[in-house]
Amino acid sequence: MTIPAVNSGTADQVLLSVRDLRVAFGTPGEGKAAREVVHGISFDLKAGRKLAIVGESGSGKTVSAQALLRLGIDAQYQGSILYQGESLLDASQMRMRQLRGKEIAMIFQEPMSALNPLYSVGNQVCEVLELHEGLTRAQARAKAIELFARTQISEPERRFAALPHQLSGGQRQRVMIAMALACSPRLLIADEPTTALDVTVQKQILMLLQDLQRQAGLTVMLITHDLPLVQAFADEVVVMENGVIVEQGPTRQLFDAPRQAYTQRLIASRPQRLVPESERQPDGQALLMQGRQLGCRYWSRTGLFSRKAFDAVRQADVTLAPARTLGIVGESGSGKTTLGMILLRLARGQMLGEVDFKGVRIDALREAALRPMRKHLQVVFQDPYNALSPRQTVEQIVGEGLALHQPQLTPAERRAEIVRMLGEVGLDASALSRYPHEFSGGQRQRICIARAVIVRPQLVLLDEPTSALDVSVQAQVLALLRDLQTRYQLSYLFITHDLAVIRAMSHDMLVMKDGQIVERGETLSLFESPSHPYTRELLAASLA
Repeated sequence: MTIPAVNSGTADQVLLSVRDLRVAFGTPGEGKAAREVVHGISFDLKAGRKLAIVGESGSGKTVSAQALLRLGIDAQYQGSILYQGESLLDASQMRMRQLRGKEIAMIFQEPMSALNPLYSVGNQVCEVLELHEGLTRAQARAKAIELFARTQISEPERRFAALPHQLSGGQRQRVMIAMALACSPRLLIADEPTTALDVTVQKQILMLLQDLQRQAGLTVMLITHDLPLVQAFADEVVVMENGVIVEQGPTRQLFDAPRQAYTQRLIASRPQRLVPESERQPDGQALLMQGRQLGCRYWSRTGLFSRKAFDAVRQADVTLAPARTLGIVGESGSGKTTLGMILLRLARGQMLGEVDFKGVRIDALREAALRPMRKHLQVVFQDPYNALSPRQTVEQIVGEGLALHQPQLTPAERRAEIVRMLGEVGLDASALSRYPHEFSGGQRQRICIARAVIVRPQLVLLDEPTSALDVSVQAQVLALLRDLQTRYQLSYLFITHDLAVIRAMSHDMLVMKDGQIVERGETLSLFESPSHPYTRELLAASLA
């Protein structure tokens, strides 16, 4: 990914200074100490510069960023955070409310959690503009639609009235970016801002941030696990591990000559092809699943007595053999997640077409008849925070499927299986009694994978399963999924915008655009000789 460099001039003013920052959670007392997760980090961010904080999931990078706005729930802070010389840790709550959004804005990692599900996305952007900019409702609406267009949200006027659940993950992320940029803040904290976006829009968003920096002197703090993005975008890099800074310096210098072994390992982590060339689908092999002329239609009100139809997916044919991985790629909003939901009979809209699973027409089944088959059809959702009950422990979450589908297991046997499964996804037994909010985004995604795979399904829909994971853990999870596929003959529907992941994992792939399949074939063949212009555009953006 190549992005024009920005001349940051001679801006030597330190906009943000962090010294010996420590962050702990929990209230000390009754023999218990608060759990410290950030251990005395220090760094400076100069005005007009771009600083990236990278590290594995759970390294403390997001917690450190949230500390700048004092957003941690039940968090205790020590040390010093100075913004233009003003102490943020000593500021009143009223002062912090004035700074949040207007001076310092944040793009959150999980847009579905950050957006109010009861209000249209347009009105939520308008609220920011009315509160901080004093705009009228009409002015705020016009500005919000303009921001939607600048962040590449298709049909911005129609999307203005949409509720968060009516948008794709990538579209929701772009709404969050528009909201953060609404008041032209001086400091933008971007926590995984391109996680849910396809490669073409990633570049567009980064170009937008570059333009804003050039025009308004925007200062950016980028929190990410995407090292190619860091290399293309950031001026300086801070590397974190286990709550401490292990290395920091100018981007080019750090990537060319990393000093610490941990930094070297992060830079060396790239998805490798996990499917052997010899593993081709035998001729005449029976299909596990087949979809014919699939579609999904939604209806929106255009007046008191009128409605308008919108087809999210149109006339799609899909086949999947046992122990195979079918990758589904396309831009955010192209219909790839909806297609997966249709195949599992989980789409919200009017589902069209026929779906066979192991020779049974499941599209014709009532829910009561379909329920026993759900064990064989599992899902790992894109947004791990909303997919996990905040009131259940990890043991309850991961063990729920076992309790339902394998009731013969004793509590001790069930717990042993849960611990084993957690170990396979990189978590240990200490996670059993903890709740989802105590984990990073990447750790929550691993919990979701454990919950899906523990019941040994035949088909797993993986909706951006590695989007929240850093590169090193991503490789581990992909290897785990591949190992489970080989061991248990699992089939995967793998939905992602990350073409490197698709190349590593999938036997075959579909390319979707505007609700239709525009190209299909064996993965390596499509990568080497794409025939559709859109496929070539995606590959060019990924390899740029």
